[in-house]
Amino acid sequence: MNRLYYGDNLDVLRGCIDNESVDLIYLDPPFNSQATYNVLFKSTAGEKSRAQIGAFEDTWHWGDEAELAFDGVISSGNSDAAEMLRAMRSFLRENDMMAYLSMMTVRLLELHRVLKPSGSIYLHCDPTASHYLRILIDAVFGATNFRNELIWKRTSAHSAADRWGDIHDTVFYYSKSDEYTWNELLLPHTDEYSARYKNVDKDGELWADDNLTAPGVRHGDSGAIWRGYDPTAKGVHWKVNLKTVERLVGAAKAKELSTTRKLDLLDEHGHIHWPKARGGHGEGFPRFKRYLSEGTVVQDVITDVPPLNSQAQERLGYPTQKPLALLERIITVSSNEGDVVLDPFCGCGTTIHAAQKLRREWIGIDITHLAISLIEKRLKDAFPGIKYEVHGTPKDVDGARDLAARDKYQFQWWAVSLVNAVPFAGKKKGADSGIDGLIYFKPEGRVTEKAIVSVKGGENVNVAMVRDLAHVVDREGAKIGVFLTLADSTGPMRTEAVKAGYYETLYGKYPKIQILTIRELFEGKQPNIPLVDASTFKKAPKESQGEQGPLPF
Repeated sequence: MNRLYYGDNLDVLRGCIDNESVDLIYLDPPFNSQATYNVLFKSTAGEKSRAQIGAFEDTWHWGDEAELAFDGVISSGNSDAAEMLRAMRSFLRENDMMAYLSMMTVRLLELHRVLKPSGSIYLHCDPTASHYLRILIDAVFGATNFRNELIWKRTSAHSAADRWGDIHDTVFYYSKSDEYTWNELLLPHTDEYSARYKNVDKDGELWADDNLTAPGVRHGDSGAIWRGYDPTAKGVHWKVNLKTVERLVGAAKAKELSTTRKLDLLDEHGHIHWPKARGGHGEGFPRFKRYLSEGTVVQDVITDVPPLNSQAQERLGYPTQKPLALLERIITVSSNEGDVVLDPFCGCGTTIHAAQKLRREWIGIDITHLAISLIEKRLKDAFPGIKYEVHGTPKDVDGARDLAARDKYQFQWWAVSLVNAVPFAGKKKGADSGIDGLIYFKPEGRVTEKAIVSVKGGENVNVAMVRDLAHVVDREGAKIGVFLTLADSTGPMRTEAVKAGYYETLYGKYPKIQILTIRELFEGKQPNIPLVDASTFKKAPKESQGEQGPLPF
């Protein structure tokens, strides 16, 4: 069953994910580019919200938690990782970067544990810490299991005052062993490359000839005489396009065939070009016939997957959101249908979305209720009727009360998500703000208005809090105030809400101050607001529920 977890991914990995149970891991952890990892949301009105949720603001600094992570690596039993991290600490000392690397290494060890021997891991990062991370992944997964360093052009060219324009991210690709899943993926050729294909076969397909040999004499199988042609006489050996042979007879059978038999198969299927000999008499040395329609294999520099611009249909307003096509490409080549894909920093859920679309099982983990709420909405919009499990989020009033006692900010963000509101501020909001969330709506279908959401997770609420919300609504020029409370409301509170009056539109009257308890929200009650403008987050496009069509590569 597909699963979403709210919580620290280290705790979830250790407590909930079995050894060697995952086929593919993709992680896009918060870069150490800045002290806090802010999640910014845009309002449906198009203006930038002031929501800055510092989910990691206490994490990437050297302190007790970083020291504990460091000790966890040292005592892990992986001597390579322990020695490497110890050497880095000797060089970097105790600072934010060292805290980041310690936190990441202890998690990489857990990811190595849960990955199957045939599995792969992709770590997405930027130049801030990529050089350190590469050394640490070598230590955890083994330098010989490094497969590729992918370069993704994440933005268009831009000017920089005193340096080269920074337009790419790096993705490190490692396998856990030499036997790993790899599915060949062919992409369309560029226009420039396609211009080289000038020949047309009898079926109208464009092709170009290529070398059927490679430099250097090799005796034995690859130097065998075929159809009377001896490659060693020319100082070369046969170079067979193995992928083409595998497409003809399958990978397993292709391994059993001799070089000459592979060449026979290529010729039988029209992949050998027999040019005329110089002078026009007889046949020249055979060459490989490469068809334009076959495309080109994926390369380690990715320039054909553009970043998400502000108008992209799939954009949900999450600043670090990656394009769905990028994740589809990674999942397609390194997993099969039914495999389990894990994203331990799942953010807005692009990995989860791509895995579901490609009919993989999936596990997503994130440390904020905001991310989990966004993913749930995204999945329900894109895949109506989808079934999955959510762990770590309140399922009843007792669960909500427990969350409020443990972390009042996470409780606020979770409660705000229940009414589809935009989270307004993080832990450092002004004491007199009085705003925890905003709901944008269009009462008459044109002008966007807003409702203020105030959340109270304490056991004691009173009439003064309702009065304060009414003042905030007036101060901010809002039309409605929504008071969310974990405790039951009192009679005087409800009376005060009624005294605030109504917001009137052409289509009806709406209470200006509305009080809802968490219990009522669990029972399905929602704020009475006219024509809510979409929702907190942009709606994810609905995916087809039929057979998978061609991927947008």
